[in-house]
Amino acid sequence: MSSAGTSYLLVMAQALDARRPAHARPPIEGAFDGASETGRGIGGNARSSGAKQARYRRLVDIAAVAVGIGFGVTTGLALTAETRSELVAPGGIAMFLGNVTALSGTYLALVMLLLVGRVPAVERYVGQDRLVRWHRRLSPWPLSLIAMHVVLTTLGYAQAAKTGVGHELAVFIASYPDMLAATVAFAIMVAAAVVSVRAVRRRLARETWWTLHLCMYLALALAFMHQIALGPSFVGHPLTRAAWVVAWLATAGVVLFYRVLLPVLRSLRYRLRVVAVTEEAPGVVSVICSGRRLERLKAAGGQFMLWRFMARGIWWQAHPYSISALPRPPYMRLTVKASGDHSRALASLPLGTRVMIEGPYGAFTRQLQRNSRALLVAGGVGVTAVRSLLEDMPAKARPIVIVRASSEWDLLFRDELSTMVKKRRGRLHEIIGARSDVRMDAVSLLKLVPDVRSRDVYLCGPEGFVDAMVDVVRRLGVPELAIHFESFSY
Repeated sequence: MSSAGTSYLLVMAQALDARRPAHARPPIEGAFDGASETGRGIGGNARSSGAKQARYRRLVDIAAVAVGIGFGVTTGLALTAETRSELVAPGGIAMFLGNVTALSGTYLALVMLLLVGRVPAVERYVGQDRLVRWHRRLSPWPLSLIAMHVVLTTLGYAQAAKTGVGHELAVFIASYPDMLAATVAFAIMVAAAVVSVRAVRRRLARETWWTLHLCMYLALALAFMHQIALGPSFVGHPLTRAAWVVAWLATAGVVLFYRVLLPVLRSLRYRLRVVAVTEEAPGVVSVICSGRRLERLKAAGGQFMLWRFMARGIWWQAHPYSISALPRPPYMRLTVKASGDHSRALASLPLGTRVMIEGPYGAFTRQLQRNSRALLVAGGVGVTAVRSLLEDMPAKARPIVIVRASSEWDLLFRDELSTMVKKRRGRLHEIIGARSDVRMDAVSLLKLVPDVRSRDVYLCGPEGFVDAMVDVVRRLGVPELAIHFESFSY
């Protein structure tokens, strides 16, 4: 039994025997015999051809053009909704600008939803990590525009009524239809924006952050009701109203299909259950699931999934965790570091717990590799994605793998990584120590990997680590299209 799949099996079996009581030992021995370790298993089947990747690129380009056209149409509708007499009336300019900012901000909010809508073609080509980063960078604009709408519209109506801004705002909330709902929606948006600031986000439990973000769907629905009732571009303009209703329904349809319906269908198809939980290192556990028809899942090495464990206290949350090995039907493995309430709870999952899944997601795969050789760099628990990506690489790939950890206790899958690297005629470097003591800068990386410029570079780990390493490889001259990364953050 010399394959990496067999090594994976033996390590799991030994861990289960040594660390778990008898009732927690599933009958998995021998399940991986004969499985390929060179990308011809499930991970290999997920690898798209060049033609398919070109098709994904075209779809993404078409989507980007459509978004741009939609933004132009949205602004144009606002421009044509006002007459000259309305503009020259007291408060007319402020009301006009308030209308423009409302429609523009709302449109960008819809784009934000689509960026995290889990659309497969976009996910495969762009990767969720980049999509989330775009989502974050875009997020200040919708809120800023909508805040400007609130200020400008209130100012315009106050000028028209020749009253104070505070008095006019009170009249709005008390007298105008759906204005109270709009006020609640704006308050939710502000709260979501505040908890998205990195300094605040790091102090919150992921569950709190996730719940507040979930309320954004409610906020946008309330805001849309307000726009339809009072927006100058909608009142007396049935075509404009119909176009926006279609845009909202299309966005809602994408979100509901890819984030609700499709995960439910996949979960019913694969019927995953927890069959083992084993400790890999202090605070790190692997969860092994058993299911059916996993050969149809088409999970590539390096990808992750959103996992919902139907156990008491955590069933209502879906969290992203990397696949730490290619699926070996009927088994799958994910490995998790305890960093919050949900991840800590996985260490005591009851055997037989049902599992619902979304995905697989992520472009941290061989699909986008441009060069024949690659450098794989893992920081901490980022080794989970790197390990499955390495398993998906062919023989003679000659990869260089660098694993960064604070101590030897934190090194995961040492035997598995060593075996797979040797089989692929590569090199494995372990860098151990605190970041302040052992640095990974351009000079040290170039010593370890002299030909780094001619390799694809895969980086995975905590957000700060990944950001720093992306900067390092860019300064070393690695082309942007050859840099692939996945960071662990929310």
